[in-house]
Amino acid sequence: MKAILATAALGVTLALGSTAVHATDMSKTIRVAFAVDVTGFDPQATNDLYSAHVNNALFDNLYEFDYYVRPARLRPVLAEAMPEISADGKVWKIRIRKGVHFADDPVFKGKKRELTADDLIYSWKRMLDPKMVSPNLWHIDGKVVGADELVAEAKKTGKFDYDKPIEGLKAIDRYTVQMTLKQPDYILVELMQQYNWSPVAREVVEAYRDPGGRIMNNPVGVGPYVIKQWIKGNKLVLTKNPNYSAKYPLTEGETAEDKAIIAKYQGRDMPLVGNVEISIIEEANPRLLTFKEGRTDYEFVGQDLIGNVVQNGKLAPDFAAKGIRHQRALESSLAYDYFNLDDPIVGGLTPDKIALRRAIIMSFPTEDYVRVVYRNQAEPANQIIPPTQTGYVPNKPNLNKQDVQLANALLDRFGYKDVDGDGYRDMPDGKPLVITRSSTPRVIDREADELWKKAFDSIKIKVAFNTQKWPDLLKQGRVGQLQFWGLGWNSSGTDGNSFVQLLYSKNIGQSNFARLKLKEYDDLYEKAQLLPIGPKRWALYKAMNEIATVYSVWHPGVFRYQNIVMQPWLLNYKRIPFRQHFWHLMDIDESKRPKG
Repeated sequence: MKAILATAALGVTLALGSTAVHATDMSKTIRVAFAVDVTGFDPQATNDLYSAHVNNALFDNLYEFDYYVRPARLRPVLAEAMPEISADGKVWKIRIRKGVHFADDPVFKGKKRELTADDLIYSWKRMLDPKMVSPNLWHIDGKVVGADELVAEAKKTGKFDYDKPIEGLKAIDRYTVQMTLKQPDYILVELMQQYNWSPVAREVVEAYRDPGGRIMNNPVGVGPYVIKQWIKGNKLVLTKNPNYSAKYPLTEGETAEDKAIIAKYQGRDMPLVGNVEISIIEEANPRLLTFKEGRTDYEFVGQDLIGNVVQNGKLAPDFAAKGIRHQRALESSLAYDYFNLDDPIVGGLTPDKIALRRAIIMSFPTEDYVRVVYRNQAEPANQIIPPTQTGYVPNKPNLNKQDVQLANALLDRFGYKDVDGDGYRDMPDGKPLVITRSSTPRVIDREADELWKKAFDSIKIKVAFNTQKWPDLLKQGRVGQLQFWGLGWNSSGTDGNSFVQLLYSKNIGQSNFARLKLKEYDDLYEKAQLLPIGPKRWALYKAMNEIATVYSVWHPGVFRYQNIVMQPWLLNYKRIPFRQHFWHLMDIDESKRPKG
């Protein structure tokens, strides 16, 4: 069934007039393809990668990594400046820009609705609301003075009182929020550059919320774009938010090219391009074909097709002849496979269950996985934190290499024998042993499933495959309904905390899909939060990684490379490790784009 979502942005008119020299060019469209559809448009209720791409454009951020500055540095966006933080690190003042307005919506009854400090407080309370089950709760949970008491009351009564003041969240004037923390938080400002901290209007939520309090289909933000059309599983069209009034950012730039771009566009209305058209094309081959035909402007090349694009380390001649450009870099991400530790077969922390998971990990040919599935566009992961993040341990031995002989010996030792004579192992108590691996129908996942089938056969364990669309698996995985599934985690910040939090017990139902509940790990994580970014903090990360390895919570998977190809008519594309799409800063040279 097709679903179309339209907003008041239909029939957009430019505030400065269509002939204004510096006005957004509404005749231009950026075209791009996603491998997966978005799950929804609620900044406090989503955290999947593809929804993030769109929500960044709809809701805008308090801060963002400067597009043109290296090494990475945050700059204020909705905020007027970086936070003012007290000497003890506990009191934060965040001042927002005046004159920022939400996109038009019927709930505002024809009036322009200005963003205020109260909107930020309301939006952050939404992350705390137990009914929301926010996947981003870990950003704020247990940090704000007075918030825990309100959350406890909501859990008891079944209703979160949004009107009840929280001591640590105050609007000291119309445009300033004062947040008081229990302890200093050294990564909070990086968290705040994510869209999960972006403001929503209370009127919008109360008008459109579902029974869980979410507004997944009715986004009304203050960002550069609004949704013009959404056909689920097919297409998403964004158009300029007519109430958006930001100018091209003032920054010093890293290179001569950057400085020339900044000089060219300085003072121009953002976004530069009035429309963004996103096609949902799940398979890499048709996505790349669409790009080759000039129907998308840039493409994140699927690893299964990288050989068609890059040959002997250079861009393939047919691409180079068209003036296409290529960038390759290691992503700030981890692709891993987790076990559900609440599952009666693979779960638990007893020696026999740990042995089962360890044997499965050791059966898998990660080197073949890198070569066959990733076409050598990845590195075997030897730890939780990727090399792009602070806290990564250089030259760490990989304790997860394939060793089928040892894996079989381990299973024998802990009583996983073939009781019924069918050639496959059973549980130590004689019950059947079947591992169900979940995956999507995409070609890349089918290739991975073939390797997993061979791995399980090598240790004589039956495996079944549960194949569903990714958004459906995400919902099931978050509530603990999947036994064994592969995920990717991308960090939007520079520190490794984003990865070690994936196994913190309070993040079960949010980001801790493995559902690990281990006091030793939790204690280390909580101690790390009290330390400044630096060696002492990273030493605790290392200890957490060792625990994850000892208990065989994950098959750590791989660190991935990202390959991007760009059409010659796409202007201003600059890769940032922590975010893939900056549509409001990009431009199109229509004279170079093929007609038709």
